[in-house]
Amino acid sequence: MKKMLTKWVSVTVIGVVSVTSLAACSGGNSAGTPAAAPSQGGTAQPAQAEKPLDLTIMLPIFKTNYPKDDGPVTTEIEKKTNTNIHFEWVPNASYTDKFNITLASGKLPHILYVGDVKNPSFVNAAKSGAFWDIGPFIKDYPSLSQANPVIMNNSSIDGKNYGIYRGRALGRNGINYRKDWLEAVGLQEPKTIDDFYNMLKAFKEKDPDKNGKNDTYGMVLVKWTGQWASGFDTIKLWFGAPNKWGVVDGKLVPEHQTPEYLEALKFMKKLYDEKLINQDFAVYDSAKWNDPVVNGQAGVIVDVTDNAARLDDKIHQLLAKDGKDQPNVHFVSNMIGVTGKNGLKALPTSGFAGMLAIPKSTVKTEAELKRVLKFLDQMNEPELQTLAGYGIEGKHYTKNGDAVVPSKDTVLLESEVEGLNQMLPYIPEDRGLKVKQTPLRQQTAKIQKEAEQYIVANPAEPFISTVYSQKGQQLDNIINDARIKFIVGQIDEAALLAAFETWKKSGGDDLVKEMNTLYAASGKK
Repeated sequence: MKKMLTKWVSVTVIGVVSVTSLAACSGGNSAGTPAAAPSQGGTAQPAQAEKPLDLTIMLPIFKTNYPKDDGPVTTEIEKKTNTNIHFEWVPNASYTDKFNITLASGKLPHILYVGDVKNPSFVNAAKSGAFWDIGPFIKDYPSLSQANPVIMNNSSIDGKNYGIYRGRALGRNGINYRKDWLEAVGLQEPKTIDDFYNMLKAFKEKDPDKNGKNDTYGMVLVKWTGQWASGFDTIKLWFGAPNKWGVVDGKLVPEHQTPEYLEALKFMKKLYDEKLINQDFAVYDSAKWNDPVVNGQAGVIVDVTDNAARLDDKIHQLLAKDGKDQPNVHFVSNMIGVTGKNGLKALPTSGFAGMLAIPKSTVKTEAELKRVLKFLDQMNEPELQTLAGYGIEGKHYTKNGDAVVPSKDTVLLESEVEGLNQMLPYIPEDRGLKVKQTPLRQQTAKIQKEAEQYIVANPAEPFISTVYSQKGQQLDNIINDARIKFIVGQIDEAALLAAFETWKKSGGDDLVKEMNTLYAASGKK
């Protein structure tokens, strides 16, 4: 049969999407051994000598509507890759629960999206041999062989890659600032840490919006957690601090045990004391991070640089309501960072948004694995990236020059296109057609590419720590609480260092010992 008949997809919408039933589809169908050795070439045309490959793919979906197995875009992808695809769509809000249930059931699809590579359930399953280590195989594929080694390392588990990562810009983090404000106070784009400080100071003291009021400040910060990047995570690198872990004399050292980290904290305290950052940063909701810049209260956000275009769009929308918009003006600009004593340094993202894992219980042989990898390799070709991202020209989008103009029929796009890009690895990059790129978006793409040469990698990224899995939250809280209290003046430097000692006695020393054992075993220096 061309399609498998069973499908899980029962959802209820009450503010958010929730799961109401479990998948009835078994992952027991074999991927099938090809009739002839598969070609690893880059063509998107099916190999006629081969039987179509049956593929079940489990992916998250962000809408209540989703592309069907027999939809026009899915069918076109099947023709170009010689496959029969069955999707198991899972509401994103419930994906982790569904993932764990599926993993425990043993009834797995041919391709399984793994949102959290460090998920203990997945880590244990991978280590026990439940998933293919694809590292030795990808060299044979035109696109997959170009996988970024830094991202391969970041997405690995103890040095092995149990899936194809879904690539994202590695050099995303940087500085977004009000370009119109900088011009108003007569300054140039900052190049050094001192220049950055002077920009923040001018944004507070020199009336950058020219309204005659003392109602602006330099930079908006939000409350920090140990799980995602904050402005400080970028700024500390300017002072020479490592990214989470550094290497000193061949040994891993936690970032907070370096003098450069303390120097960066003192800089943040200076910004706080001079009211150049929002005084409520420790409790400020990250969902409102953009508001002060859009509303003309703050001039800087240290965050992902693609946020500059979103900030700019929102400012234009706000001005348009009052009939004051200037459509050809960019009010926001961005940059990689400023130069410290060790040159320009950039905070990398992990470089990926989950990965696509291939279970051994469903894809049983190397021959079957190679056909699945061939499919994932083909999905990186420009034509297939465009197809999965925007659909079919003339039906789901038109073209304005080389730019995509998506249909305004949102129901059509949701039911036939949106979500299919969840299976795109984007290796080595996004090579499909794109929507019209403004000068600011073009600049963002340029600096994100340039930033890759300045990134400071976390040398401990691939290691799975037993100590951290047990005590990580407690250890992170000790550091986070202490650094916030130091910045706002609730504790002095002596008390800060005492908190660092508490970290060591609360499991930190055990963590350092374990991480160094893993580091030594990895053979890295």
